[in-house]
Amino acid sequence: MTEIVLPILLPFALIILLVFIRKVNYAKWIGIIGSALIAIVAIYIFINTLNNGVLVLYVGGWKAPYGITLVVDMLSGIMLVVTSFLVLSISIYAYHFIKNNKQFSRFFLFFFALIMGVNGTFVTGDIFNFYVWLEVIMLSSFVLITMGSEKKQLEGGIKYMALNLIASLFFLAGIGLLYGKTGTLNMAHLAKILTNDQQSLFMNTSAMLFFIALGIKAAIFPLFFWLPASYHTANITVTSLFAGILTKVGVYAFIRLFTLFFVQDAYFWHNLLLISAGFTMVIGGMAASIQYDVRRILSYHIISQIGYMIMGLGIYTPLAIAGAIFFTVHNMIAKTNTFLVSGIMNKLKGTFDLKSMGSLLKEQPLLAVLFIIPAFALAGIPPLSGFFAKFILIKSGIEDGHYVIIAIAVLTSLLTLYSMIKIWSEAFLKKQPDDITIPNSKPIRFTVFIPSIMLALGSVLLGVFAASFFDLTMEAARQLMEPSEYINAVLGADVK
Repeated sequence: MTEIVLPILLPFALIILLVFIRKVNYAKWIGIIGSALIAIVAIYIFINTLNNGVLVLYVGGWKAPYGITLVVDMLSGIMLVVTSFLVLSISIYAYHFIKNNKQFSRFFLFFFALIMGVNGTFVTGDIFNFYVWLEVIMLSSFVLITMGSEKKQLEGGIKYMALNLIASLFFLAGIGLLYGKTGTLNMAHLAKILTNDQQSLFMNTSAMLFFIALGIKAAIFPLFFWLPASYHTANITVTSLFAGILTKVGVYAFIRLFTLFFVQDAYFWHNLLLISAGFTMVIGGMAASIQYDVRRILSYHIISQIGYMIMGLGIYTPLAIAGAIFFTVHNMIAKTNTFLVSGIMNKLKGTFDLKSMGSLLKEQPLLAVLFIIPAFALAGIPPLSGFFAKFILIKSGIEDGHYVIIAIAVLTSLLTLYSMIKIWSEAFLKKQPDDITIPNSKPIRFTVFIPSIMLALGSVLLGVFAASFFDLTMEAARQLMEPSEYINAVLGADVK
């Protein structure tokens, strides 16, 4: 099972390599080849998980719950594969969109530090190490978001850092309460101890600290204000990376913790999650509808789409959890792609302002296709991935009698469709305004479109093979809803 550590060790090795190799051309190829290797490792681990069940590695030979344990189940395996797919596409995209040679080596240095932290959260079986990996993510993402040192980037970075530091404090306080109560930090051991614990008031105190911390990380209502204030300030390559991955780490943590050991007082927590999900969807969708900067529109839709994922957790049936996982994967791919396309739009028109754009359908028909695929996927238009993800969630909500949240989900889909149509109408159909001077009209090479083509194919294939992927998400949901397999794999039968 030693392959489980590779998603952490491989990015770390690439970081060491980039420290010594500073030539820009080498850094570019190290970034792309390294990302491809991470993807191969993730696929290999996922196949092993599919064939052998939950994979466990005791680091240093110290068995749980005393040592550091790495664990990969179906949810972890799926997240590793999808993240590696995004990482590969963004590493290719960076080749064309980070032009400052001094920044390029630094970009990939912290790019791989971020990926190491993200992969660490997916494979760790220890709640304190989860916190450590969150800190690695926060520090590396702060460097990336301020890369360029412009005033707006520094302002956005400070807002991002301040709110995430607060989240870290809440997370650490929650860990302290858990350890004080149980004497362990191993998540499987926590689950074994707390599943039958009746002291719900104490556990609710700890769970609320985690809820606030993860609510900030995932950008749910009312804790999302840092995201639209910071994401649009970074280089578009960095924003694309953040859009597809960072908030989904928070969603992953919500699903992991609130199915594994925060299972007391289910009525309270599931209703709180549903209320937060509903407000997250509506407010994010409404805020996006009044924006005219493409990055701001897409940033607010990151928030609204998070609501669907939390909604699946709040409904808390196997079908709903499977739908939340399906929706998370779909959104990671489609949302990243919309940001990649917006970067190409900016490269062509010199702006992200829709009022200053136009005629892109006539000038770049391929770009129009590459926008409409993820845009329609996000809006839930069949037969793309978003339709099936939303269908699963809506079906689960109807079966369980959650009609209000279903109505909100449908309304949010209409708001998403409205925003995507606005971008399409303003940037692609409308004539280019005569009073706007385009600073750079050089033709774009086809290789610029390759990352977006990769992700567009991902959205299409996820829709075409929705039934097969749904089977995988249902297996992941089964493991989450029946955590005995996870607990026994980590602890064995002897640990009390």
